[in-house]
Amino acid sequence: MGYFLSPLRGWVEGKRNGFPAPIPQVFSQFCHAMKTRTVRRIAQVFFFSLFLFFVFVTDLRYLKGYPVSLFLELDPLVSFATAITTHTVYLGLLWSLLLIIPTLLFGRIFCNWICPYGILHHFIGWLMGKRRAEERERIEANRYKKLYSLKYVILIGMIVAAVFGSLQIGWLDPICLFHRSMTAAILPMLNLFFPSSVYVRQYFHAGAWVIGFLLVFLVGMNVVIPRFFCRVLCPLGAFLGTLSTVALWRIDRDPHKCVDCDLCLKSCEGASDPHTQLRKSECFVCFNCIEDCPEDAISFKFMPPLQREIAAPVVPGRRAFLGTLLGLTFYAFGRASGASDRNYDKKVIRPPGSVEEKDFLERCIKCDQCLRTCPTNVLQPALLESGLEGIWTPILNMKLGYCEVNCTLCGQVCPTGAIQRITIEEKTGLGPFAGEGPIRLGTAFFDHGRCLPWAMETPCVVCEEVCPVSPKAIYSREVTITKRDGNPITLRRPYVDPALCIGCGICEHECPVTDEAAIRVTAVGETRSRDRRLLMDGGVTSAVRDLEKRQR
Repeated sequence: MGYFLSPLRGWVEGKRNGFPAPIPQVFSQFCHAMKTRTVRRIAQVFFFSLFLFFVFVTDLRYLKGYPVSLFLELDPLVSFATAITTHTVYLGLLWSLLLIIPTLLFGRIFCNWICPYGILHHFIGWLMGKRRAEERERIEANRYKKLYSLKYVILIGMIVAAVFGSLQIGWLDPICLFHRSMTAAILPMLNLFFPSSVYVRQYFHAGAWVIGFLLVFLVGMNVVIPRFFCRVLCPLGAFLGTLSTVALWRIDRDPHKCVDCDLCLKSCEGASDPHTQLRKSECFVCFNCIEDCPEDAISFKFMPPLQREIAAPVVPGRRAFLGTLLGLTFYAFGRASGASDRNYDKKVIRPPGSVEEKDFLERCIKCDQCLRTCPTNVLQPALLESGLEGIWTPILNMKLGYCEVNCTLCGQVCPTGAIQRITIEEKTGLGPFAGEGPIRLGTAFFDHGRCLPWAMETPCVVCEEVCPVSPKAIYSREVTITKRDGNPITLRRPYVDPALCIGCGICEHECPVTDEAAIRVTAVGETRSRDRRLLMDGGVTSAVRDLEKRQR
């Protein structure tokens, strides 16, 4: 704060003495006081606040055209990996050029100036650094270690998996990881302590404790290694570090002025060894080394001598091979279960507008923005329901909510097209889409052993009353039976018309049998997959068609 106040204080004192400082002088003093650290902190506060703002407005009440997916669309790793898996470059992801171009010019400026997750770790690292009693200890903590090449191994594994069609960057990509942590853990936690501050009613997310404790662990590791995630694990940092090896402007050390005091390491964010040969791929362009150097031996220059730096990331061949093997193994083991094909789980019901399952897994980056914008809390992060590849991808859990018929928000915030942007008319099969019919998420089935009118001789018509389609997909037939005590009773026993059911799940959500509903929706019959349809053209089932194919 003193940086801001000192020029102003000087101007005020001059004013009191009757000699106000000239405006150019005040401006010069202000610019001199505004050191690089201060400028960076202003940028960090701005971008971190902007990220939090976008997270907050990704809500039915506030989503009014804000570019809430901006940080995800700026993420070059998202753009690159989805282009590999889908062989398509999405128009929105071209925003990543706004980061790639300056990275090619100046280096990894994103990591320390813009990345909200990196800024969080920077702040925690700053807190830990301030508590260190010895300056020498801070210097030693910021020396490069071989462990820091692990992020390149992780990046190689993720790219290899992407080549085969398995998009897994969302596990550790910092923007995806931070979005997921905010959506599934942080915001619901805040709402517990401050009801209605984030959500109108409390939201719950399956596996939130895993996501939350992962965030706590990664942030807490800054106590052991400053900026642990950024230096050791971050695949986006590894991707940008690879690009920054050709950066034109970079940190340069003048060996004739340097006295080998190593003070440039005191606040080095990337552990890039500016005191010897600069590791370009590790430098965060924080400029701390320039300000900390007492001999003015370090500067930011255009194309300094190459012999003063280590350009390429140091990744031994064995580790690169390990990363390749990791990606191949993950893809093979993930697909071998058949969870995305014939052995799909009936609970894996995707949001409306989702593409076919294999294409979905090629596009979904597990950012869980769709979970944040869902007004009913029905969207949940998957655990192992959709196999290893589908961990943290969105599925519908009708016990916690239902799919609102007139809602298409999830597709509006999906940055990669895993959930397509659809209109209300397209979702409900009205207007120009009347011939195609509504989008079906699945089909509801009755469990007669749990249904009150069927198994317990108790009147109940809840499912029929709440069914939102017209004509209703759930109808009933009156029957008169004799109860155990000999008294007759007339009941309305419900049935499902699979030709009309859209799988919205409101019947399951509202069923009075709460532990396991007497009517449950499964993925069979969903529009996005012909192989999973319950009723085929002409009433021929998929099993009959498979038999006909084998006979041919």
